[in-house]
Amino acid sequence: MLRVLQIVSIMGLLLTVRSVQAQSADTDEDKYTTVTTYGVTTNTNSGILGGFVFRHSKLLPNLFQGKRQFRYLALEIVNVKHPKEVQSQTPYSGARYVYNKQNYLFVVRPQYGREVSLFSRTADEGIAINGILAVGPSIGVIKPYYVQYTARPGQVDTRPFDPSLQPELIVGAGSFFQGFDKSKLTVGLNFKAAVAFELSAFRNNMTGLEIGFLAEAFPKEVIIMNATNNRSVYTSGFVTLFFGNKK
Repeated sequence: MLRVLQIVSIMGLLLTVRSVQAQSADTDEDKYTTVTTYGVTTNTNSGILGGFVFRHSKLLPNLFQGKRQFRYLALEIVNVKHPKEVQSQTPYSGARYVYNKQNYLFVVRPQYGREVSLFSRTADEGIAINGILAVGPSIGVIKPYYVQYTARPGQVDTRPFDPSLQPELIVGAGSFFQGFDKSKLTVGLNFKAAVAFELSAFRNNMTGLEIGFLAEAFPKEVIIMNATNNRSVYTSGFVTLFFGNKK
């Protein structure tokens, strides 16, 4: 909830700043036809670093209700967490792990849509604001979560989390890279609605924020945590910080 409030606060602040800036008929944005950016994202279903994003927008010849519009392509790679994931510490070594976590869920999201220029920046100042609608497949990679446990006195073994394991036998989390060969795939759909705030500090170089809402659905429940409710439909608010250039 706190992160959602922060997202709303940032959006409100940027809209306030933009609303008091004068508009110019001759804008710097009219020179550019393509925008390519890379960024990092965080959302209400992730940790501080939720994943990575590639974005590409290309100007279309026709206007949308008098506004410039772009073909919007994006590729997101994110880690989706269960809301009940809580880090625990082992009583002996102090190592951290997530009890009852059975799987990671990584999602690759190719997206296609439209980006419409709502407000353009002037040649020397201001913030450009674009609206974005996009859809695409969600390719989910379900990877087992590994833990280290005491198999017998003096011997530590590593294996996927098993609910039958006694918590006092767990000595920590296994390697992040273990278990990719045992991953399973699931394919769903996602929909995104967002607003992008773009700054151009060095004319054709740019930085900005994409703030919005995303929903995605898989054909069946994805098991992330044991002994709790898992979901097949996920919704989240997100913020993406991106950098790139215009041509």
